[in-house]
Parts: sequence; structure tokens; C-alpha cells
Amino acid sequence: MLKSFRVRIIVILAALGISIGYLWARGLKLGLDLQGGMHLVLEIDDPEGTMTPEVKEGHIDQALYVLRTRIDAFGVEEPIIQKSGNDRIIVELAGLDDEDEAKRIINRQAFLEWKLVLPTTEVDQALERLDRAVVAAKGEEGLRAMGRATEAAAPAISNVDDLLGLRDDTAEAGDSAVAGQEGDAGGAEGDEAAEDEPEVNLRPFTGLLNRSGGVRAPVYTVDAADVEAAAEFMALDEFRRALPRGVSLQWGWDSTAVAGRYYRELYVLEEDAFLTGEQLVDATATRDPQDNQPLVTFQLNRRGGRDFREITRDNVGNHIAVVLDDEVVSAPVVNEEIGARGQIELTGAAYTEAANLALVLRAGALPVRLNIMEERLVGPSLGQDSIDQGQIAGIVGVIAVLLVMIAYYRTAGLLAVLALAIYLVLVMGGLSTLNATLTLPGIAGLILSIGMAVDANVLIFERIREELERRRAPRTAVEDGFSNALSAIVDANITTLITGLILLQFGTGPVRGFAVTLCIGIVASFFSALYVTRTLFLLYLSGKRGSDPISI
Repeated sequence: MLKSFRVRIIVILAALGISIGYLWARGLKLGLDLQGGMHLVLEIDDPEGTMTPEVKEGHIDQALYVLRTRIDAFGVEEPIIQKSGNDRIIVELAGLDDEDEAKRIINRQAFLEWKLVLPTTEVDQALERLDRAVVAAKGEEGLRAMGRATEAAAPAISNVDDLLGLRDDTAEAGDSAVAGQEGDAGGAEGDEAAEDEPEVNLRPFTGLLNRSGGVRAPVYTVDAADVEAAAEFMALDEFRRALPRGVSLQWGWDSTAVAGRYYRELYVLEEDAFLTGEQLVDATATRDPQDNQPLVTFQLNRRGGRDFREITRDNVGNHIAVVLDDEVVSAPVVNEEIGARGQIELTGAAYTEAANLALVLRAGALPVRLNIMEERLVGPSLGQDSIDQGQIAGIVGVIAVLLVMIAYYRTAGLLAVLALAIYLVLVMGGLSTLNATLTLPGIAGLILSIGMAVDANVLIFERIREELERRRAPRTAVEDGFSNALSAIVDANITTLITGLILLQFGTGPVRGFAVTLCIGIVASFFSALYVTRTLFLLYLSGKRGSDPISI
């Protein structure tokens, strides 16, 4: 008996310790209605005005599903995501820790493609034509105003690998971003030569390019300081028309460091993708067991796996680019035939980036680009006065219930109040442990579960009274009272728990908030009534003799 009593005390203290620990470490997340949060208005991007209202409405419905999936996976509880008209979506997110990351995930297109990597020689012969297209679009004066009037005698491209010490004039090569020059053209001899020449060709785009090869896919590289200018040139219609047919230039998604300088990779790819994310079934973030680098493993459907197997079989030894939102995430070499399963390497990236990438890939691509038209932080939607009044009403109601319990059941009622206090700590700890958000509907679920906790104690106490009226000994009456009330308490809690789980599975927004709090409260109520209250009764009876009456 004593050993069993000690185990009960240890279990209760452990549950309290875990709950208080999570509350202390994480606190309690409040919903948008109680603490405010971020308000976003997203609108379909239709600059040319070619979409009909019916098409926009279809895109909005699909975007709603994708956004809900992404935000739920991101860990934002109780989001408000709703249509506004036929071309806008309103998103309200409560108390985010990283608002910028949430915005990136919300508005990330997540359009995934697989393309073949082409050798840079596919573009080398067109570089002079590309430079002329940029000059025609921007004009010589415009380029000089930008500081991009690079002059060169020939469209040769410097090699970034030289910066790694493959030639003696490393410093000179690192400082030179001008194509076709053997050194710094700013010296005295260079100035005199420039004055003697009647005209020198402008190489605004070629002058930004370097070449990188080796074990990586052969690519152009652009100094990080020149990326903005290169991207501006590449966006010109004249530039796009001057590109060779069936070829596209696309940036790598991150910068690479070479000899203390940062470069952005520029890949030459086939314009048409041989596979898209529409064939993607699943994506999971993991780590490479050999070098601990983050990976995103993916699985394709049957058709996608068949196409992927054919392409990789025909391109063993070549590079294939994984393109996400028009940026090359990785360009691994094909070592062997690959089927429906593969992986995306994220060398040098943080694991959170891999997790977020897997998240948006699972949710799917947005059907159209969404522009953030409005962004602001909002206060509690209920208003502070309503929140204060709700708190007062809740406190008054709980105190009234506690006073009635103590007045009607005396010492037993006091034990029930102590058990109810432990119950509240367990519920708050449960919400914090699950990182759930407490909203106004959640408070309603909490109050309902408090009522069920009190109801369970009432059933037990009435059963004990019935046993005492039958002239049973106090200890026997307490044991039989708990045993006889067990079936009714289990039935009431199980049926309500099933209802809460159904609401949690199929409900959204406020309904899920109510269901989460209700389910946690029911479990805590069951533990409190049958375990905590009984332990307190055992403690109460331990100070009495077998024939002493009990206050109930």
C-alpha cells in the first residue's frame, strides 16, 4: 500500500514537472484573436490582364489548398486563410517567430523542373551577338552611366579556376572582370593604346562572365557584385531573342566562394524541361550519412519514374539540373540509371533549408504567382476590452464552481479543487508541449473540459455517499465509490474524445482550436479525476482510523 502510494505521488509530480517545464521554456502560444499577428493580402499576378474571372477563381481555389497545406506544415496553428473576391487571398497568422521565413514559404512558387545541362560552348559563339543586343537595348551612354561599358577586343572569358592558383598571375586574374584583356587596362600604356584605337567593341555582358569547370558542371560564374547587372541584361527582350534556340541561362540558387570572393553560377540548360514537379509524389528532408550534408529525397509517380529512367540511361556521365523556381538547386552528374526515387543535394545549406524545400515540394506549386499587396501587423481581433471581460468572466465562473464544490462536499470538495488546479496545469502544459495555440474557441473547449472534470468528481462523491449510507466503512466506501463511478466516467470521456478527434481531423481554423484544447482537457480530466483525486483521498484517509467518519 505504501509503495503504491509513493508511486502515485511520483507519477503526479513527474507530470506536473514536465508540464511546468514546457510552460517555462516555451510559454503558451495565443491565437490571432487574443494576441494579434501578421495580416497579408495576396493577389494573383496578371500584369497583361489576360485571365478571365473564371480562370482567376479556379487559380485562387487551388492556391488556397496549397497555402493551407504549407502553413499547417510550417507550424502556424489556427491560421485564417480565406478568399476575398475572385483574385485575392487574405492570410492572417498569429504570433510568428520568423515572419520573413513565413512570407517566403507562402509566396514560393515551388515549380520544380529537371533539365539537361549543356556545355557553355553552346553559348560561347553567341556572346558577341548577346553583347550587341544589350548595347542596342541600353545604348552606349546608358551602359556608361551604369558603369558597365566594358570594352574588349575579343569575347574571351576569364577562368575562375585561375583564382585557385592554377596560374602565376592570380591576383591579376582575381581583380580582372573584363573579358579578353590580359591585365588591367587602366595603366598608362593602356590609356595611350585606347586613344590610338578608333573604336573598341563594348562587351557589357561578356565582361561579367568567368568560367568554372572541374568536378562541377561546366558553368559561367558572375561576381556577386555584378549579378544584378547581369540579371538586368538577361531580362531584356533583345537579349532573349539573341540566345540560341532551345537554350536558357539560369542562375544557381546560392553563391560560391572562391579565393575569398563570392560568385553566382550561371548554367546553360536546355530550355524545355524533360520532367516537372507534377510527377512528384513525396519529398523528405534528410542528411547524407557520409558527409552529413542536407538532402531532399524525392519519389516520382509511375510515369515520372519511367521518363526519368529513360533520360538518365541516355545521359550517363552528363549533368542534370534540378531547377526550382527558375534557379538551379543542384546539377549532379548522372552516374547510373535512376528510377522513381532520387535526391536533391543541398551542399553547404542549412538543414532548415532542406526541410522548407521538402515542405513546399510536398504541398505543390502555386498555380500562379501571388503578389503581396498588403502586409501589416494587427492587434487582437477581439479587442483588449473583450479579452479582459472574457478573462474576468472565466475567473468568476471557475471561482463560483470551486466555492460550490467546497460548500457542498466540504473536505472532499477541497480535495477536488486541488485536483482541478493540477488539472489546469496539466492542460496548459499539454498545449505548450504540443506547441498548440490557445484561441477563444480553445478557451471554450477548456471551459467545457473543466465542467467535465468537475462532473467526474461529482459522480465519484455521490457514489461514495451512497456507499456510506449503506453503512460501509469509509475506506471501503471510497474504494467502491471510485470503482462504481468508473464506467460512467469512461463512457462520458471516451464519447466526447471521439467527437473531439473527428473535429480535429476534419475541422479547420477555429474548429480545430476548439478540438485540440478539448481533447487535451479530456485526457487531463480523466487522469485528474481517477488518479489525482484518488491519490489525495488516500492521503486524506492515511491520517484517519478505519472507523473515523470522512467529510463529504
